[in-house]
Amino acid sequence: MKVSNTQPFQIIYSIYEHQYLGHLFESFVVQKNGNGELTLRHQNISRKNADDFASGLDDTDYKLLELIDDIQQKVVVKKFYNKKITPADFFLKVYDKHKGDKVLQEVIFNYLDTKKAEILANLKYKEVYIMGDDGEPTSKKIHIPEKKASVLFHFVRNEDNTHYFPTIKHDGQKIFFQYKGAILLSNKPAWLIVDDQMYNFEKDVEGKKLKPFLNKKFIIIPKKVEETYYKNFVSGLIAQYNVYAQGFEINTESHKGVPLLNISELAQASTSMSMFDEGEKKEEEGELNTKIVFELSFQYGEYTFGRLNSGNPVSVKMEKVDDSYVFHRIRRSEVWEKKIIKNLLDRSLELKHGKAALTKSRAFDWINTNIGELKEDGFVINQQIQGSKKYFIGKSTIEIKVIEKIDWFDIHAVVMFGDYEVSFKEIRKLISKSKNEFSLPSGEIAVIPQNWFERYEELMAFSSEGDENNLKLNKHHLAVIEELKNKNLAKVNINKKLQSLKDFEGMQDYPMPTTFKGELRPYQKAGYNWMQFLKEYNFGGCLADDMGLGKTVQTLSFLLDQKEKNEEYASLLVMPTSLIYNWEAEAKKFTPDLKILIYTGGNRDKDVTKFAQYDLILTTYGVARIDLQILSNYYFHYIILDESQAIKNPSSGTAKAINKFKSKHRLILTGTPIENSTLDLWSQMNFANPGLLGAEPFFRKNYQLPIEKKANKEKTKKLHALVKPFIMRRQKSQVLTELPDKIEHIHYCKMTPEQEEVYNNTKDYFREQILDQIETEGRNKSQIALLQGLTKLRQIANHPHMAEENYTGSSGKLEDILEMYKNALQDNHKILIFSQFVKHLSILKKELDAENVPYAYLDGATRDRQKQVEVFQENEGIRLFLISLKAGGVGLNLTAADYVFILDPWWNPASEAQAVDRAHRMGQKNTVFTYKFITKDTVEEKILKLQQSKKQLAGSLISVEESFVKSLSTNDIQELLT
Repeated sequence: MKVSNTQPFQIIYSIYEHQYLGHLFESFVVQKNGNGELTLRHQNISRKNADDFASGLDDTDYKLLELIDDIQQKVVVKKFYNKKITPADFFLKVYDKHKGDKVLQEVIFNYLDTKKAEILANLKYKEVYIMGDDGEPTSKKIHIPEKKASVLFHFVRNEDNTHYFPTIKHDGQKIFFQYKGAILLSNKPAWLIVDDQMYNFEKDVEGKKLKPFLNKKFIIIPKKVEETYYKNFVSGLIAQYNVYAQGFEINTESHKGVPLLNISELAQASTSMSMFDEGEKKEEEGELNTKIVFELSFQYGEYTFGRLNSGNPVSVKMEKVDDSYVFHRIRRSEVWEKKIIKNLLDRSLELKHGKAALTKSRAFDWINTNIGELKEDGFVINQQIQGSKKYFIGKSTIEIKVIEKIDWFDIHAVVMFGDYEVSFKEIRKLISKSKNEFSLPSGEIAVIPQNWFERYEELMAFSSEGDENNLKLNKHHLAVIEELKNKNLAKVNINKKLQSLKDFEGMQDYPMPTTFKGELRPYQKAGYNWMQFLKEYNFGGCLADDMGLGKTVQTLSFLLDQKEKNEEYASLLVMPTSLIYNWEAEAKKFTPDLKILIYTGGNRDKDVTKFAQYDLILTTYGVARIDLQILSNYYFHYIILDESQAIKNPSSGTAKAINKFKSKHRLILTGTPIENSTLDLWSQMNFANPGLLGAEPFFRKNYQLPIEKKANKEKTKKLHALVKPFIMRRQKSQVLTELPDKIEHIHYCKMTPEQEEVYNNTKDYFREQILDQIETEGRNKSQIALLQGLTKLRQIANHPHMAEENYTGSSGKLEDILEMYKNALQDNHKILIFSQFVKHLSILKKELDAENVPYAYLDGATRDRQKQVEVFQENEGIRLFLISLKAGGVGLNLTAADYVFILDPWWNPASEAQAVDRAHRMGQKNTVFTYKFITKDTVEEKILKLQQSKKQLAGSLISVEESFVKSLSTNDIQELLT
């Protein structure tokens, strides 16, 4: 250490000239002698060793040291040239102005200029020197005056040319700086060393304005370039600095400002406006579309300017008068202009460089919302549209009134664009055709505001043309009217009784049919009242109570009431084959007066004229599809679908057939209105209330896609509001507080060694095949192979014999199942055993037969299904019931069981819940225990994890779950196959 920190020392800042980078700074500590004078003993100081000399430094010194470190040549080279190179080679081979990169030079110059400006601003009251040629840092001391210097730029116009030069004054004294070796340290702002003084300037004069005059008295502007030079250079100088003119005029003027908002068109690539587009982003993808550009300017008197530059509140306009010039120096109000900009920002128009570009629909939406207040605030809006085209710039309004009729709502509307009234029907036609422009009688082009597309989307989509200029809306679109009312978008006056439908409150209590045998629980009576209410208003509905809550008895009681009211036509009830006998038995028990025809079997009488002799026709989905032509010739009182998810696919033959049947009223019954997709809901609700959710393409675009792919909460909320009045959904936890507990267990099984070998070999084969196919052909084209592979792995996890007939080994899961059912039987439990694989049930049957264990059995091929149910329910000796998912997952009442074995996990957990509900339903008096058998280290275990991340609870009517396999990502698939 050259300088001792235990002896007096001084930190100083020294200015030196770098060969390539110009004048820079270095920092030193210098030892003092006994008299307090600086000695020749010194050393560099930087931020790295600053703490060694902390006693002589203040906060400003620390800041200066960091800034000076930032401009050292090694730091500069490393920052701007990210390659290994010595500073010497960099400046010779890369930076040198004759060979180097001019852009790089400019970037480095601007960087250094910014850093030097910070350094110079902090040097006041510090010791500053100029470094000598010998490297001595304290060669010449520099003083920094308290006051800033001023610059006056002179222009003397002569007959042949103009002379241009500056004069500098400090504290009233002229500074002679030309030809004196003055040093210009920085450009923005300028710092100039003259003799031993270092000046900075009022108005932050730029260094490049002074640099030409360090060694020159004046600059001559030839006559031939005079006008261009005056306009481009002199005008800017007059706006920023003090200028003395001789031979032309400079007038300083003040005027009151007026904000101008100019609009123009900008064609760019974007999608054409669609009625149901969500937001601006959709409009900005695809085809050519026009954007509207807003440009703000400020008018002072007859002069118009753009935004202020660098906060300078003066703008200059040059005027040529005969053979001379007049410069109008306009004082502007920076405070006022900032208020104008904030005014627009507060109205959500964010300007960048004085401009903002919006899609046309959004732009005119903004104008329509703000035009009145903008004019009150003094804004002038001008159009700068090419050609003769002119847009309507004014207020557009739509006033809607809803009048309730017997079977529909009349929609009256008055649409105004300024003073012009426009037909509401015409506006609807334009919107339905995805058009948002039309011509007014004045020839101006009116643009329909974007918020009309959003606010009246459902009204436009669901309404139809009525009388005169009105539209009409079906009463089942009550939610649309409610939304208009709640958002103050329409004046609505509707029947209070009808309003009660949306929340099921205030529903009238209807008398029960006199011949009904039994008593409905309170929630069942509410369901009965709801059906009566729907009929009164000619609405269809969906009774979506949990399994086991008595949808059958609620429906039968309602149909019995219809009989007692002497309705003319029979009703048709369509269901899965397995439920025919359940409905027949329930009808005999509760509504024996109903005359019922079982319209099934190969020998059924196909004479529909005989239906008039009955109150209720029971048939299956299969028969309905086969006898479409016959059944569609009869006009039913009601068509009721049980387990209506059978028509969830609108393109299926069953759904198409059912929708062709004719009836006065419609109802659907299901515990799972949504199994895989919101389209399930559309298909069923479109049967119950045709048109409620619009046409299928409309629904897919406006609800299915936003909800399932984009998790759009607003769309989910709207869909829920539309269907809520027509879906009655009660869960067991809400209404059956007396129902015993349901306890679920997961039982993990370990594979046998031979089973594990088969599983791993199969997994390795399919993993390679499927992942390769995904990589080469994409995710969608790999779905069949994926399903095949996952199905085979699931079968092997149950028992390898299901996938490989030659397999003779055992299965860890089967061994556990056999042990657990034996333990349960010892305690006199009755057990439902579910599998989605009939092969799995067959393997279990073989084991039970070998041990002479009796059981009931039901799969898709079982003919006498009701007999199997009765045997299990009533015969104490039959304690096992083997059931395939498809045949017995819904509709069965098996309350004799208190144990449920789920032999394999299913993609949709809601299906498992339905199976458990065969036992956990009304009439069950015991706690129901569910055991789910999962084979460890297999795809089954991973399915459980994925269920939790993929599933959305089916308990909410509008919560949906995409087809589980379709929703798997490539990462999910890799996880399943590892």
